[in-house]
Amino acid sequence: MALKGNLRDFSINQLLNLINLAQKTGTLIVEGPNDSAWVSFRDGKLAYSKMGAEDDALVAVLHRANKLTRAQYNTIKTRATHMSDKELGLLLINANYISQEDILSSLRTEFVGILHRIFTWVEGLFNFEDESPPPDGKITLQIGLENIIMDGSRRLREWEQLQDEIPSLDIALSFTDRPGADLRNVNLSVEEWRVVSYINPKNTLRQIANTTKMNDLEIRKIVYGLLQAGLVEMVRPVGVVVPQKPVLPTANTEEQKSLVNRLITRIRSL
Repeated sequence: MALKGNLRDFSINQLLNLINLAQKTGTLIVEGPNDSAWVSFRDGKLAYSKMGAEDDALVAVLHRANKLTRAQYNTIKTRATHMSDKELGLLLINANYISQEDILSSLRTEFVGILHRIFTWVEGLFNFEDESPPPDGKITLQIGLENIIMDGSRRLREWEQLQDEIPSLDIALSFTDRPGADLRNVNLSVEEWRVVSYINPKNTLRQIANTTKMNDLEIRKIVYGLLQAGLVEMVRPVGVVVPQKPVLPTANTEEQKSLVNRLITRIRSL
């Protein structure tokens, strides 16, 4: 089965359906507008995936899954430079450093998470290389695609709705003077607070997303919640030239500091 084309004509959801139904073995390479992904399959099941330049070494995956501390990550990375993931995995298990289940669950979360991220890509090119295996030395899994496809379809519908509400990431936000009554029902998460700390008419949503390492879906979901709570409003970015990096809140940024302090005071009073 030769698969090559444009995501405008053939969605990730349709590609996965074909691979699942045909029980194909090979690697799907997707080139999006800002990133790329490699996803390998064996007999129609997810075996391995990698996102762009992200470190896909086992030690990095375990660290991202909070199975290793930063100190453990640095030590293992330094000492296991020339070891494959399979060799390192066996070493960690035999040394009772980490369990086999920890390794498998971390890899599963990583592989499935990458598929979730590319589900919302509607621009880009794809190429399925038949019988192309994952890189040598990598630990592979066999994850059924049915639940991934169902969850991806839900995410795609959610993405389309959020695109209607927030059609562009090249706009900015400002705090409203009179937050709506729905603010009483808002329970800000750590991720939401990270976004709130960068809200400034000089920062576009795209810049905030890049700085907080959120994808388009994640930033839109948080901003939509803040909009629905009456906490913020969309505004045109200040200035003709958009800065490359968001303006960080500092002691000299009195307006930003005042807005955040007012927000904290208001929430504490509820």
